[in-house]
Amino acid sequence: MTFFKNSAADLATGATPSELIDKRIADLPDWRGGKLAQIRKLIHEALPDVEEEWKWGKPVWSHNGILCTGEVYKAAVKSTFPKGASLEDPDHLFNASLEGNVRRAIDFFESEAIDEPAFKALIQAAAMANGEAASKRARK
Repeated sequence: MTFFKNSAADLATGATPSELIDKRIADLPDWRGGKLAQIRKLIHEALPDVEEEWKWGKPVWSHNGILCTGEVYKAAVKSTFPKGASLEDPDHLFNASLEGNVRRAIDFFESEAIDEPAFKALIQAAAMANGEAASKRARK
């Protein structure tokens, strides 16, 4: 089973990004598929008008810019926030890529429950930050 596909080749099949995410989840026979599905569900609950994209061979959720990705590894499902360093994280969800100047990530492990309210708040904060950045660009 291949988890890292060429994005252009995936999209060339005619599948929508949402269909490719559905397929990624279905192709994961273990806990990782359920965890990725849960992350996706929480993102949609936090932002019902979120846009699903398929970039770099992985799920990407956007709202006025990229909010986060959904990456699958052997031991974790990772959600990387490209502008995570600028977000408030009062619940200390970020536990990976902490040394980066801009990005932050959350590694979700099999045995750990997701703090659903905190994750949704982080998604909403990322969307708000993207909206503020878009407003600043529009004013220039």
